[in-house]
Amino acid sequence: MKPIWKRNIVVATVLLFVCTAVYLNWKYASNVADPGAAEETGQKILGESTLVSGEGDSAAAEGAAAGEGEEGTDGAGEGADYFAGARLTRQQARDNAISLLREAAESETADAAAATEAAETIQVVAGYAIAEAQIENLVTAKGDAQCVAFMGEDSISVEVSAEEGLAAEDVAKITEIVLAETDYTTDQIKVLEAN
Repeated sequence: MKPIWKRNIVVATVLLFVCTAVYLNWKYASNVADPGAAEETGQKILGESTLVSGEGDSAAAEGAAAGEGEEGTDGAGEGADYFAGARLTRQQARDNAISLLREAAESETADAAAATEAAETIQVVAGYAIAEAQIENLVTAKGDAQCVAFMGEDSISVEVSAEEGLAAEDVAKITEIVLAETDYTTDQIKVLEAN
């Protein structure tokens, strides 16, 4: 008789746990389905995020503009956002170009010359990426807060954030770095100040 009671107690306990899990799942699902209710009570929804650049919902952007948010309250985040966005755009454009070049090289209709040219272009683009990263790191190490470089076939543009304006000494330092890291001549180097 005792084994039957033990079995019934174990079954009842497992059933209680299952019912509790179903209830908690239902409660969690109702919070996710109605995010407005969680916002009204000030609760944080698991998995919810706001873009760092402040382009999330308008309430978070207004809070950050009023000085209530943690990000971007001193205005320094705006410049960092520009440089991060510029790097991201540059990388996405490169990724698209490399993808197209790979497709062209691997195409069944491509001849050997086209495949070779595509492979060489991919190597050039990879070299640009490495050189740009090196230049950006060196310029940042020399004292500029933010920097982004754009290399092309005939020129290079280096854009920096300068709190007190871009002085002639800063331009000379940046030009020296670019000359040391690349094969460009002085007239092919453009140093710009980010607004």
